[in-house]
Amino acid sequence: MAIEFEIEDRRVGDDAYIVAVRGEIDLFTAPEFQQRIAAPIEDGATRVIVDLTEVTFIDSSSLGVLIGAHRRLKQRNGSLVVVCDNDAIVKTFKITGLDGVFTLVRSLDDALDGEAVRTGP
Repeated sequence: MAIEFEIEDRRVGDDAYIVAVRGEIDLFTAPEFQQRIAAPIEDGATRVIVDLTEVTFIDSSSLGVLIGAHRRLKQRNGSLVVVCDNDAIVKTFKITGLDGVFTLVRSLDDALDGEAVRTGP
């Protein structure tokens, strides 16, 4: 059985990109995930919104991709926003302490509005 995985990206505004992922991000799909996040940063984006609302699973390799992107953006005074409404995935961010590193929002609208609406308490 093939695992469903798909990435769509698009520019929004002058310096922001949305990278929307569907399916599972794991050791096998993380390289493509990394390339699709790195490309807009290399092209000068200072704000990257990673939409994980349709992601069903993430592992440590995908978290590493996000950490790397966060570091590159921070060097450019940029930001990484993670959109996620899946409680199991949000829990992964909380367990690892990454909810304190990334801005987590519940919806793409919140991310586009620039609201730092944190998930959870």
